[in-house]
Amino acid sequence: MSYIPNSQALNSAAQAKAQLEQVPPLTSPTGIYVCIHGHFYQPPRENPYLDAIERQPSASPFHDWNERILYECYRPNAFARVLNAQGEVTRIVNNYEYISFNIGPTLMSWLERHDLETYQRILEADRKSCLRFNGHGNAIAQVYNHMILPLANERDKYTQIRWGKADFRSRFGRDPEGMWLAETAVDYPTLEALADEDIRFIILAPSQAQRCRMMGYGDRPAAEWHEVGGGQIDPTRPYRCFLNRPASPGKRNYVDIFFYDGPISRDMGFSEVLNTSQHFVGRLGQAVRGDHRPAQLISVATDGETFGHHRGGAEKTLAYAVAEEISQHGWLVTNYAYYLTLNPPTWEVELKPVTAWSCSHGVDRWQDDCGCGGGGEWHQKWRNPLRQALNWLRDQLIAVFESAGSELFQDPWQARDAYVQVIRDRSVENIEQFISAYQRRSLKAAEICDALRLLEMQRHALLMYTSCGWFFEEISRPEGTQLLRYAARAIELAGEVTGIQLEADFIERLAAAPSNVSHFKDGAGVYRNLAIPSRVTLEQVAAHYAISSLFTTYHREQRIYCYSIHQVDYQRQRMGPLALAIGQLEIVSEITREKASLAFAVLHIGGWDFHCCIRRFRGRLDYSNAKAKLFEVLSQASAAQSVLALNKLFGEQAYSLQDLFAEERHRIMQLLSQETLERLDQLYTQVYRDNYGILMAFHRDRLPVPQELQVAAEIALSNRALKALRRLEQEAGDPHLHPLQVGLSQITDLEAIATEASHFDCKLNLPGAKETLERLLLSGLWQLLQNYQPDTVNDDILWFKRLIELGERLQLGLSLDRAQELYYQFLQAALALDEQPLPEADATNLSSEGYQPMTVAQLLTLGQQLAVDVEHPIAHLLTQEHARPTEVS
Repeated sequence: MSYIPNSQALNSAAQAKAQLEQVPPLTSPTGIYVCIHGHFYQPPRENPYLDAIERQPSASPFHDWNERILYECYRPNAFARVLNAQGEVTRIVNNYEYISFNIGPTLMSWLERHDLETYQRILEADRKSCLRFNGHGNAIAQVYNHMILPLANERDKYTQIRWGKADFRSRFGRDPEGMWLAETAVDYPTLEALADEDIRFIILAPSQAQRCRMMGYGDRPAAEWHEVGGGQIDPTRPYRCFLNRPASPGKRNYVDIFFYDGPISRDMGFSEVLNTSQHFVGRLGQAVRGDHRPAQLISVATDGETFGHHRGGAEKTLAYAVAEEISQHGWLVTNYAYYLTLNPPTWEVELKPVTAWSCSHGVDRWQDDCGCGGGGEWHQKWRNPLRQALNWLRDQLIAVFESAGSELFQDPWQARDAYVQVIRDRSVENIEQFISAYQRRSLKAAEICDALRLLEMQRHALLMYTSCGWFFEEISRPEGTQLLRYAARAIELAGEVTGIQLEADFIERLAAAPSNVSHFKDGAGVYRNLAIPSRVTLEQVAAHYAISSLFTTYHREQRIYCYSIHQVDYQRQRMGPLALAIGQLEIVSEITREKASLAFAVLHIGGWDFHCCIRRFRGRLDYSNAKAKLFEVLSQASAAQSVLALNKLFGEQAYSLQDLFAEERHRIMQLLSQETLERLDQLYTQVYRDNYGILMAFHRDRLPVPQELQVAAEIALSNRALKALRRLEQEAGDPHLHPLQVGLSQITDLEAIATEASHFDCKLNLPGAKETLERLLLSGLWQLLQNYQPDTVNDDILWFKRLIELGERLQLGLSLDRAQELYYQFLQAALALDEQPLPEADATNLSSEGYQPMTVAQLLTLGQQLAVDVEHPIAHLLTQEHARPTEVS
């Protein structure tokens, strides 16, 4: 039994399939088919207790590495630009619509949360490729959390494949035909599991094949075997790999395999081949065989992040190649599943025993000191002890799961395989449906909590084998630390359900894993210093709520990360410099449904000094008495007496600002610094004003300006600009003002500040200014396109021009990407081009009675402001334009 949260996707897939019944197959006029595969994946980075990624300073200026790579790769490929010689956008291409791809389930979950537009473009790309290729989409599945399957036990192999399939089905609305194996790591037991789970094909590196031959057919016997163990296998055809078992009903005895072209794929990652489309397509053309075979596949594969993140701008090269240039050669850009229907394997292959694409020693990179991933003086002697420690922990957790799980589930392992549907949808209704389907008997609330804890324990036991933890040279890197955080969470969950204590033995085993960093010494030091501190209790969640409530007005119902908080009572009082808040909370974990009723008291003594205590709620009378006593003591305005009373009534365990989750702690630190910064701003502004004439004189005579005066000018002008920007944004949100004519005085002020800053050679520090102007441009463009007003359109376009030029003058490096995407979609809809239509409601608006489309000149001028070359589509429109173009100033 399984649940599919995304029934809409399934319906769409069914409808698309119905449309394909009479569609003739696409074929290449030259017999050349090109398949470019992108493996899109990021290591999971979330705090296991918060189910969220915390800020990662190394990804600056972005919040974390997922966000950084989103803006460098995942989104640019969903909206890939084709540019003209002037750098103007001539076409926007969804690269996912043309290439074969897999995106790791953990990454897809993050995209769904943080950039729904990109996420939907990826799903749309697969739907469109299904329509183009007779139901065979570009997307293939991936083993769930990038586990090295040859090193996994049998049960984990199957769960990884089943979770990967179920996650794929819930998103794309169809069963996957192919699956990407983490690091393409494979052995024959892995192939058997894939065949059992009806995975039709996989993609491997050429070095993983041992020998191949043409299969027998009818009376024709199979040909002689050819040894290809040195990577010499021909990647231009698919192969069938037979398993060491006979075929049986419901079980295939083979898996089809595509091998990517090794030299071209390496060039894509490590040479200049992606610098230009011509170079890339020319390199693909070198793989074309001259033996006049009826069909040939050019198959290449690389990390998807190559297109934009590892190689900046490569997504543009890819876009022009797949959407324009490859077809000019008479080749067809396709996907593996579709090619397989046209050209089923006529050759078979045998694989080397255990291999992967990124290790020349089989799979030792994920279990031994093989040298792969090193390259410096650091060793990897920690790899084997880490795996041995995790294997020991996994086996202990299996015993816990089977023992405790058999009391709660009909079949604990069947429940684990189905648990992916809860991971996809943690709503109360879905959890109840899941428990009802798999429970052994009717479970009480506390037992449901234990059931979910056991399943979460198993989820983290799988996550702690994510391949990235072994990939690099040091156990204390973020990837290795992440494995230990998962292990710590699994250990804790096991203890909460059964009381078993596994941590001491686990730490002892980690001590055998030597670190290259003397501070940690070994894996045990990494675990103590980096894994254990990430733990979060419900009391810590309450303390976070309590301290931050002094600076935030919380709603009665509040969500903090993966915790739902119901505020039963809350009171706050001030007495001189002291502030005291007392409250009662009901906290529920959205993951395990664990609950706690807690009371808190938090005292802000001043500055950075906070004193917060948490205790279990003991009843209304007890809580009321404690609250009355604390407010009575506060009335004496004594910080010492208030702290003593707080400890007496709520316990000695105290929390401070340092105990807040990092994001909120940093926000409060900024707030606490604000008053001091404002005083400094006033001081610098006064210095600047008093010495304005002196500064003018220094610059007029081209003399070096005293540093103190230059700093004062830069701070004063930056402060003025930020205030003007805040006023501009406030006016933009005023519903009584015309959206595109707001803030004209603020824009004028900012233009004057930019002029002044340029005159004094000031480097303005304007945090958030770039994002503010980009938001204003996007919202203004939306208003213009959806609520077109003929009387004001020329002024509106001029407003855009001033705002874009302002960004240039302030040296903000504005990105016009999203505005270009919106404009391009509008233009396509206006020209009745169906490649990237607007949403249905917007299309209705475009054709509604009384709508007056922009004139050609207005559309052209707006496109010029946004650096979009619209001459080709405008030429098409000119043949249909009835109204005369008007001049636009």
